[in-house]
Amino acid sequence: MPNDNILQNADETTLVNQISNCVYQAIASIQEQQPELLLEKYRNIDWRSSRNQSAFTAKLAELLNSNYANHALFSELQKFLKVLLTPESFNSSILINLLDTIRQLSSNNTQSDNSFISQKLELSQQISVVNNTKILPNLGIAILLLDAENLQINVEVEKFLTTICAYSLQVKIAFANWRSLGKFDVELHERGYELIHVPPGRDNADGKMIAFGSSIYERYPKAKEILVCSTDHVMTNLCNHLQQNGLTVYRVSKQGETLSVLNSNTGKTINIIPNIPSLEKFIKQLKKIIKAEQKRTNSYWIQLAQIAQKFKNHYQISISEVVSKHFPGKRARDIFSYYPNEFVIHQIDEKSELYVALFEIGDSQELDSMERMPENSVASCLVPNIKSKTDLEEALKEIIINLTIKSPGSYVDIGTLGSKFNQQYGKPITEQIKSLQVSGGFIKFLKSSTIFVLKQTEKTWQVAVR
Repeated sequence: MPNDNILQNADETTLVNQISNCVYQAIASIQEQQPELLLEKYRNIDWRSSRNQSAFTAKLAELLNSNYANHALFSELQKFLKVLLTPESFNSSILINLLDTIRQLSSNNTQSDNSFISQKLELSQQISVVNNTKILPNLGIAILLLDAENLQINVEVEKFLTTICAYSLQVKIAFANWRSLGKFDVELHERGYELIHVPPGRDNADGKMIAFGSSIYERYPKAKEILVCSTDHVMTNLCNHLQQNGLTVYRVSKQGETLSVLNSNTGKTINIIPNIPSLEKFIKQLKKIIKAEQKRTNSYWIQLAQIAQKFKNHYQISISEVVSKHFPGKRARDIFSYYPNEFVIHQIDEKSELYVALFEIGDSQELDSMERMPENSVASCLVPNIKSKTDLEEALKEIIINLTIKSPGSYVDIGTLGSKFNQQYGKPITEQIKSLQVSGGFIKFLKSSTIFVLKQTEKTWQVAVR
């Protein structure tokens, strides 16, 4: 009947317009969140422009309307998206959610429900074939549970885990007492994790993760696969419980430097052995870590322990392991001594922390001011021979004055002061103090002097001239 046809056409037009708007919003989201999934020539388009939105949705609606009657809508939509996006984009959560939304919209349209659902399923299967992946039709999701106190995984490992899953990894949840893990919570938050905090105490994170995971299928009915990331054996019961409830469980654990992924369904284990970087790459990695920490802490000197922890968190391998591979029998700290053109090290005494800085003139305002002084000017203000406590005080005073020439009266890290003294006089400050038969270490010497004033920061001591 004519009226029925009019109503049907109106429903079809409304549905197509809704789909066109959903597709446009998905493209805009991809540009904001994962621009690399757009083909290069479309990355710089202003996808949030109302003008572009109108033109895009009108063009897409015209295309979809012309193919609606012969049930080729999804086929044309696939072709349309391939013009804009890389093949990898079809496995992204944004596009998978888009297809889910389109299915839900189409299911509300009684005139075309069956054709839309069948075409949507066909499209998902075609995408899997095109991209040579094992992503299943969008009938479920994968979830990652991480005991962050027990195991830390970097971005590269996380990407590898997504290739193991048959479903899209859409939910990531980490458990820990975040106050004890520095800035790791910030990093995980930026990577899309939901963070669950637990009180301090042994096994609190384990207990919370087990309790949460035991009802994961109730919280997330679409969950099909669970990645349980923890090296603690108490997680075995959780894995068994999830498997008994029909979920595929991947147990992710670590022994030494080897990460293992056990598929509970097949019993097969995949071992991820970290690649030992070349020396050249290793030095670049260390410099990158140190530079980032200098910027974050606004400090020139960084503790070796701090560098080692950041390196392991980021690259999932320890400095000691890399050093032992290239220099058998040597310690982690030795790498910094072997490359004096790249690093500067400082240690106040044998029992104190070792500090490392980058040997890059100009990066530090303190070094910059010293290096730019004419050689004769520097030489004229240094005491030639240090034979007494007074001589040493005068030498240190002049170094501080030169280091703070751009901001007189400001403080200098004692590590920087000791390093500059070593450069100028050819001996460590601690050795100089011992040669004068002055009791105590560097800090005690500075405290005993009426020339200097000290203050203690969170990580080090700083000194200024009174």
